[in-house]
Formats: sequence, structure tokens, C-alpha cells
Amino acid sequence: MKEMLSNRLAPFISKCCISSLRTSSPSSFFSSLPPIQPWLFIGLGNPGEKYQSTRHNVGFDMIDAFAQSQGIPLTTHYFKALFGEGMVDGVPVLLAKPQTYMNLSGESVGPLAAYYKLPLNRVLVAFDDMDLPCGVLRLQPKGGFGRHNGLPG
Repeated sequence: MKEMLSNRLAPFISKCCISSLRTSSPSSFFSSLPPIQPWLFIGLGNPGEKYQSTRHNVGFDMIDAFAQSQGIPLTTHYFKALFGEGMVDGVPVLLAKPQTYMNLSGESVGPLAAYYKLPLNRVLVAFDDMDLPCGVLRLQPKGGFGRHNGLPG
């Protein structure tokens, strides 16, 4: 499962969220602009061996695959999450796997986003969705009715 995620998701997210921010304009123009705001990628799951490599922890697996593909170590515990930070194509990326149980992940995600002063459009949350067949990925700009509790609609 992790190999499938690494092959399918990591390159897609890198291209979709990061590479679209590149520009070919002269760098002197951008030297006067404020620094690029980071992306916060959150992978939801449950801690512990009981949930390892289960569909319920696909968010954790996605973060692991992306971190490995980009060489970003997840070695720090920060705001109740296993945390890593790095750069992808010159854009800062923050990765987090909340170590609370999934239903309490807001205790980690909310303070992380607030600390970095990130708007919701700079936060990407990966989680399992039992309404989708296994292996199907859906991207949507907001949460919504019938989705995980706690995701904004």
C-alpha cells in the first residue's frame, strides 16, 4: 500500500500543489515580495500498531510516502503531531501526522495552522473516505456534508 501511495500520490501532490507556484519571471522582481507561505500537509490516522498499514491510516501513509520522496524527515513532535519541514521546488512544506486519535486531530491541526498563520487554502488534509472505492483519490477545496467530522464545509 505504501509503495502504491509513493508512486501515485507524492508526485501528484508535488506537481499539483508545489510546482504550480513556480514562475519564470526575473528573480529581482520577487526579491521585494514577502516570503512564500508554506503548505501544511496533514495526514490523518490513528497512532499505534493496531492501525498500522490499514485503510484507516492512509493519511499517515500518504505523508510518509511524500516525506520519503522529498527527503523530509518526520522526527520532531510538535503540537501533538509527528512533524517535519522542508522545501520542495523552493516552497516551504510542513508535514504532520497528528498523534491524537483521528477524532481528536483538531487538537493538533488547529494549533499548527494557527502557529504558522496559515489560511485554510494552504492546508491539505489526507484521510480515508469509506464512500470511495479503495485506491481512488478525490481532491476537493472544502470538506462538506457526510465527510469527516471536523473538516470545514
